[in-house]
Amino acid sequence: MAGLACARTLVQAGLRVTVFESGNDVGGRTCSVESPFGTFDAGAQYFTVRDARFEQALATAPGAVKRWSANAVRVLDPHGRVVEAALPARESHWVGTPGMDELARQWARPLRDAGQVELQTRVTRIERDALAPTRWQLQTAGPQDAVHVFSGFDAVLLAIPAAQAGGLLAASPSLGGLAEPLAAVDVAPCWTLMVAYPQAVQPTLPHLGPQWNAALSTHHRVAWLARESSKPGRGPVERWTVQASADWSREHLMDDGHRVLAKLLKAFGEVTGILAEPSHAEVMRWRWAKTMAPLGQSHLWHPRERIGLCGDWCTGHRVEDAFLSGLALALDLIAHG
Repeated sequence: MAGLACARTLVQAGLRVTVFESGNDVGGRTCSVESPFGTFDAGAQYFTVRDARFEQALATAPGAVKRWSANAVRVLDPHGRVVEAALPARESHWVGTPGMDELARQWARPLRDAGQVELQTRVTRIERDALAPTRWQLQTAGPQDAVHVFSGFDAVLLAIPAAQAGGLLAASPSLGGLAEPLAAVDVAPCWTLMVAYPQAVQPTLPHLGPQWNAALSTHHRVAWLARESSKPGRGPVERWTVQASADWSREHLMDDGHRVLAKLLKAFGEVTGILAEPSHAEVMRWRWAKTMAPLGQSHLWHPRERIGLCGDWCTGHRVEDAFLSGLALALDLIAHG
């Protein structure tokens, strides 16, 4: 989200950009995971709209987002007892439709149509261009670790997790000092469980478990649960996404996936009362998920080196934080770069 917000702003200002995406598709933590029974929002569950600039940007992707009546509660475990009947509804919950990644897909489409997005391409090194020393070239690794060099860049902007950005800068000649402010940033991991119960299909059969559709949890393993089938534009099969707590995810960061799945399934049953065996269950690990200690400013821009950094970790962990960070970096470059 930060990278796309930055790239599209630069393009609108008349600059030429190339977006390097290490994954198979754009979206980052707004990804949607496919399954035989429907999709799961494996990362960001919803987003809020507090800034007018974000609201204006959403209007450029009609149909990509809808309000979600989350019916969210806070529960005290291990018996699923509701502490608060509903969380304060001070602002709307928004989701991408038919999946959280739809907004990123729409924003990236003009860039992809123009050949400005390189998928499955991970930048491994930033160095001065051998033919034009005032510019930058990037060493990259693609599918099957195929090595390629892209050159002729006036600026390089990193919209990746702070730890990855710090490592990349430290490994690149003359850029190690730019990584120093990132040392104080702390971003926790998150294990995510996704389960499906095709025996419960709306509206033919009532849903399983509790009457609520989303919950903040005090269970030591689980921080958040959401009934995916309650979100607009999703399929009718009962599906749940369960996100582990930051502390538990840190403790079990390197655990085997099968062990994590068993432990989170047990916790899911304790919170929801759903003890039936799911027809589909899988886990996904986010190495960097929730910002615990942010950078404390919207972005970093080093005009002498023409290197910039942005991401939700600059100010928080929300989708809107990522958007505003990417926007701020682009505007700084346009104004002073």
